[in-house]
Amino acid sequence: MKRFRTWGRCFLSFALGTALIAASASASELDAFKGMRGQIDIAGGTAHIPVMKDAARKIMQANPDIRISIAAGGSGVGVQKAGEGLVQIGNTGRALSADEVAKYGLKSWPFALDGVAVALHPANGIDSLTSRQVCDIFSGKITNWKALGGRDAAIHLYTRDEASGTREVFREKLLKKGPIADTANVVTSNGAMKTVLAGDPDGIGYVSIGHIDRTIKAPKLDQVAPTQDNALSGKYPVVRKLYMNTKGEPDALTAAFINYVRGPEGEPMIKAAGYLPIR
Repeated sequence: MKRFRTWGRCFLSFALGTALIAASASASELDAFKGMRGQIDIAGGTAHIPVMKDAARKIMQANPDIRISIAAGGSGVGVQKAGEGLVQIGNTGRALSADEVAKYGLKSWPFALDGVAVALHPANGIDSLTSRQVCDIFSGKITNWKALGGRDAAIHLYTRDEASGTREVFREKLLKKGPIADTANVVTSNGAMKTVLAGDPDGIGYVSIGHIDRTIKAPKLDQVAPTQDNALSGKYPVVRKLYMNTKGEPDALTAAFINYVRGPEGEPMIKAAGYLPIR
C-alpha cells in the first residue's frame, strides 16, 4: 500500500503543570488526587486522545505535582508500550487478543462505546451505501463514483495502517475480513483521515463516529445513519469499545486516573468527544 503523509503528526505530547486552583464544583471530583505526585505516560489509540487530554488537563490544573503525557500511534503501539512497561496506560480501540494478554499480562479497562463509519467529503453526492458496495469499493472492485450513482470520477481510497484499532474493527465488522486494495493510501490517525477527506471530493475512508463533524460526512449504511445512539441500540453494527490497558494492576496514581475517566466525572468528557460512556 502507498504510504500517505499528511502535515499532521500522530504524536501528541503535552504536560500542563500549572498551579491553578480547580473550581469548587469540580474540586470534589478530583479529591482522589490530593496529595499525589508523579508521572502518567499514555500511548496508543488516537480515538482516545480527546478524552485523555480533557481528563489530564483537569487533573493537572488541580494538582501541579502530577504530570501526564499523551502520545498516539494506534492500538498496536498501545499494546506494545504498555506491555513493555514503557507507559502506564496503553490505549486500544479493540479488545486485547488472548495472545497479547498471555504475552504481556495486560488488564483492560473499557470506558466508552464508539462506532466506525464510512466517511466522505461533504460535497460528495452519495448519501447512502450498502455493505456490499463498501466491500466492493475497498477491495478495488468499484473504482468510479459513477457506478454508485455519483459523478464520473475515480474513487480515491484511504485506509489506516495495520496497527489501527479503527481499521481492525472496520475490516472485521463491515468488510467481513475482506481485502483492502493495495492502491489505498495509508493514513495514520482519525485526525489525519479527516484532513485528507476534507480536502478530497473524490475520497472515501473511515473514521470513529466521534470524529465526524462538518468537515466530512458519513453516509447511511444499509439505510441506517451511523450515529452513537444507533450504535448503542444495536441498529448500527460497526461498533467497538475503547479501552485503557495496564500491565497488571495499575499503581495508585494510574488507578485514580482510570477511575476518574470511568466514573461519573468522566461521563461529560466522553460525551463531549462524541462517545457513549460505559459504567
